[in-house]
Amino acid sequence: MTTNDYLQIALFLAALLLLVKPLGSYMANVFSDSPNRVTRLGAGVERVLYRVCGIHPEEDMGWKQYAWAMLVFNVLGLLAVYALQRLQLWLPLNPQHLAAVSPDSAMNTAISFATNTNWQGYGGESTMSYLTQMLGLAVQNFLSAATGIAVLIAVIRGFVRRSASGLGNFWVDLTRSTLYVLVPLSLLLSLVLVSQGVVQNFKPYVEVPVLRTTHYTETTKDAAGHATTREVPVTTQTLPMGPAASQIAIKQLGTNGGGFFNVNSAHPFENPTPLSNFFEMLAILLIPAALCYTFGKMVGDRRQGWALLAAMLVIFVPLLLVCTGAEQAGNPLLHGLGVDQHASALQAGGNMEGKETRFGIVNSTIWATATTAASNGSVNAMHDSFTPIGGLVPMWLIQLGEVIFGGVGSGLYGMLAFAVVAVFIAGLMVGRTPEYLGKKIEAHEMKMASIAVLIPCALVVIGTAIAVMVPAGFGSVANPGAHGFSEMLYAVSSASNNNGSAFGGLSANTPFWNVLLGICMFLARYPLIVAMLAMAGSLAAKRSVPPSAGTLPTHTPLFVTLLACVVIVIGALTFLPALALGPIVESLLGR
Repeated sequence: MTTNDYLQIALFLAALLLLVKPLGSYMANVFSDSPNRVTRLGAGVERVLYRVCGIHPEEDMGWKQYAWAMLVFNVLGLLAVYALQRLQLWLPLNPQHLAAVSPDSAMNTAISFATNTNWQGYGGESTMSYLTQMLGLAVQNFLSAATGIAVLIAVIRGFVRRSASGLGNFWVDLTRSTLYVLVPLSLLLSLVLVSQGVVQNFKPYVEVPVLRTTHYTETTKDAAGHATTREVPVTTQTLPMGPAASQIAIKQLGTNGGGFFNVNSAHPFENPTPLSNFFEMLAILLIPAALCYTFGKMVGDRRQGWALLAAMLVIFVPLLLVCTGAEQAGNPLLHGLGVDQHASALQAGGNMEGKETRFGIVNSTIWATATTAASNGSVNAMHDSFTPIGGLVPMWLIQLGEVIFGGVGSGLYGMLAFAVVAVFIAGLMVGRTPEYLGKKIEAHEMKMASIAVLIPCALVVIGTAIAVMVPAGFGSVANPGAHGFSEMLYAVSSASNNNGSAFGGLSANTPFWNVLLGICMFLARYPLIVAMLAMAGSLAAKRSVPPSAGTLPTHTPLFVTLLACVVIVIGALTFLPALALGPIVESLLGR
């Protein structure tokens, strides 16, 4: 790695950390129980929305009522997205007259966008109408992200409240997440992206003449079955249009991922310049990082929030450096052939396969680690073309449970489940009842935290095992051997942790993969949320325990180290055997 590599990484991290406190403080005000300047500004809009929807904002929901409201709302959204896809041929805003989406693909996509996963087994510009993109996918980008934030706020209230039966109002939390956080930030980022050349229109696709005519060979057969070939000239190119900038902004800020166009954030109409690339990378981690400060401010001890953010960075930064170093070292197969990779690839150096030259290696690896750490899933490079170790890093970041930043809201409440496990382990070491933020962690809390931690792990190993045993599963793999196994393992890991990125090389738009990954996405989202809300309800009902000489401080470097080790050890124990069969053995073979 060069000095320039380190400077690019340092610039990205510095910009991110500088924005954590102001945005985190703002969001703490948004969700404060007491009126403030932020909520007074939109109070009129809130009142109108509550009146129209028949919501009683003063109602304090218990955890079961909160969970029920969340589930009903999300399932209705899922059904709406499914219906839009199945009916889009007969609906407006479909200038290309795109056909209705197949039932299995529509089901997979509906679950994907409702669960904040945004896994896509289809090409956006050739499958989805403008109406489906806007009313279905873009709306769910907002609502699934807002759901994650709302659940996090309810979990935080579980630690803050004393002898209480309620966790707040889901509809109020959902509304404020959307109205005060996601919509303003998305509007701002959309304007930035449009200024850089991201398309935002309702035009039909445009046919333009190519600068130089090319030819391709077309083979046809006559009635007798005799094949004939002819050279067909290519004189025009189709340029896809559409309302892309508005969806791209929320897909990054809401850690939704997906892509308006098929090649995702490598497409020049989605991500045209290095500046747009920088802002989109920043947007991926912005809200998850800032929510750590929001957490600290809401629990009355900002050090707690900084400690959780530090634990995330302790894991994220070294893995980012490993990924970048592996890609800068180049392809080991080309080394064996005597190719000087540092004088090739337009002098970019290292492994440039599958990467855009306008971004280079460092911006590709920053994006790859950020998008898989943050449960985002958008990509600006092909992870399948990374070196074995370079590809292992994003895969393992997903498998750690999407808690290293993670999705908006979901990443932090997932990390809080790991924090509960960490203080429980510490309590066992010293022989006393563990405490976290003044609340005793007892059997019920440990059961719920364990469910939240282990559900994604179980889905990954079970789902991958099914895929490798069923012909419809391994039959979709384009590459044999260890790399093909990595492709299947990555796909199931991505779905089971609500990430949505793809390794590539896997034909996943088949009934088998659509159903398997759809089930994984659904079970990775909602049972985990219910478990966290159940834990929060139990904590809210407890009284506060004053700290004593035996209380483990949870804001110190010692706890940060313990928490990071718990996350890593659980990930290592669960997935090391599978990783050994995929990227690790591939690396040892020098491929």
